[in-house]
Amino acid sequence: MRAPRHLLAFGLAALALPGTAWAGSEASKGVHPGPHTTVTPYIEADQVLASELSPGNDIVTYTSLAGGVDATVVGRNSAVSASVRYERHIDESSGGSDGDTVSGVVRASVSLVPHAVTVEAGALASRANFDGDGKAFAGGLVGHDSTSGQIYSAYVGPSVQTQLGDLQVEGHYRFGYTKVEEPDTLATGTGVVPVDLADETTTHNAQARVGFRPNTVLPVGVGVGGMWNEQDVANLDQRVRDRNVRGDVTVPVSPTLALAGGVGYEDVEVSSRDAKRDAGGNPVIGKDGRYVTDHGAPRTIAYQTDGLIWDAGVMWRPSRRTSLEAFVGRRYDSTTYYGSFAYAPNSRESVNVSVYDGISSFGGVITDRLAGLPAEFTAVRNALSGDIGGCVASLKGGSCIGGALGSLQSLAFRSRGVSASYAVNMGRTTAGLGFGYDRRKFIAAPGTVLASADGVVDETWWGAVYLSTKLDERSGIHFNATETLFGEGFDGSGGHAIGYSASLAYYRQIIAGLAGTAAVGIDGIKQPSLPDIVSASALAGLRYSF
Repeated sequence: MRAPRHLLAFGLAALALPGTAWAGSEASKGVHPGPHTTVTPYIEADQVLASELSPGNDIVTYTSLAGGVDATVVGRNSAVSASVRYERHIDESSGGSDGDTVSGVVRASVSLVPHAVTVEAGALASRANFDGDGKAFAGGLVGHDSTSGQIYSAYVGPSVQTQLGDLQVEGHYRFGYTKVEEPDTLATGTGVVPVDLADETTTHNAQARVGFRPNTVLPVGVGVGGMWNEQDVANLDQRVRDRNVRGDVTVPVSPTLALAGGVGYEDVEVSSRDAKRDAGGNPVIGKDGRYVTDHGAPRTIAYQTDGLIWDAGVMWRPSRRTSLEAFVGRRYDSTTYYGSFAYAPNSRESVNVSVYDGISSFGGVITDRLAGLPAEFTAVRNALSGDIGGCVASLKGGSCIGGALGSLQSLAFRSRGVSASYAVNMGRTTAGLGFGYDRRKFIAAPGTVLASADGVVDETWWGAVYLSTKLDERSGIHFNATETLFGEGFDGSGGHAIGYSASLAYYRQIIAGLAGTAAVGIDGIKQPSLPDIVSASALAGLRYSF
């Protein structure tokens, strides 16, 4: 079965103290040949000063105590990459408050039967700022009492691939869970369209296919397969259900080029219930700040289509370092485009491009991006706050979870977009950039509290860049920056919101295991008709790695 390769993006980031492995560690030296293990637990103490430049001029100081681990474990039939961190903030400013955060990203792949049965899993904990319309900006403003939420996501599932004579058999299943914890306030929207922030989402995705390669049983390749995708959103008991069966044919044109296409039947349904109403007919809001679902209300169809689907395209693989797939077809009652391009001109560089199209939810997008991570990577963290932006860097390909945030709106949506990235590892210096565009058209049931959100379009442009270099055997610098530009969406003001973050860190090894760091950074959010939020910060700290 050929399903759209949706929701794949590549984000790039630097490793920086605090909150990341420093350039002297094994994790920063790129992909290692053969089995290897690098596990680096650490403890850390930092002093941070943050100055609010706009709209006020407050200065905040606090101490940060943290502990975590950065690990890469690669065996003959398994691979695990992880960056996990717990951080405690002790506020030293008048009227301030203490707090703690858990952040991290983990990706694991274990082959139970070599080349046949594999189990994959992943998890993410990240923080995001958001505005009154639910737009999400990765990370947290250092020292600023902005509205932010904690995002948790995890998935697990097996894959089976085997050969029965000339017959290829494969099957995949994935269960995912996503939770947006805090804020417990309703984002009613600055425009005329109400906004309900996502809460919990569970996802089930299963695929199966059997077929023959070209020039085995027949001169052409032939296969048949099916797919089932279901996403259940706690808000208003929303449900996305997508099922299809299809046959496909692959026609070789040359040793490196093939034409491919398929036709099948698909049934897609998006539905929800309404919110509970009080005596005056007003929707009831729960203690968590979200609309209370009326489980006794009938399920209402928000979107439904069934019938013929098809696609056709080309697959080009001139070498093991270059791969191109491009398809056009009919799905969701409209024309659809999707594809991918991967190019590694040498062992030190990689280029990745993806075009996607699919119906999903906030939780569904996050778990898809998490599952798209490579098994070997290095994670990015804000050099000042230690927050993980959801980006990883890997010459084997990668993903950027930050581009998946877009909006914390609970509604299902159709997402179309493109992402591109470039990464290079020159030994002492690693660098890269990534950028993308995502368009979400929201789907809401008529007669429900969110009915006016049906058809609203939210657009997001995102970019990331990093540079990490060793100055000598004991010291180095790291720079990384991200920016996200939002379209009008639920705002209705006709303007654009912009979120940005940049940090520069210098580290130096003092003695074996002990390193010091100094870092500066700037974070900001610019919103239409609202004062800009800008915060500058500086850090000095020590980390001991065991």
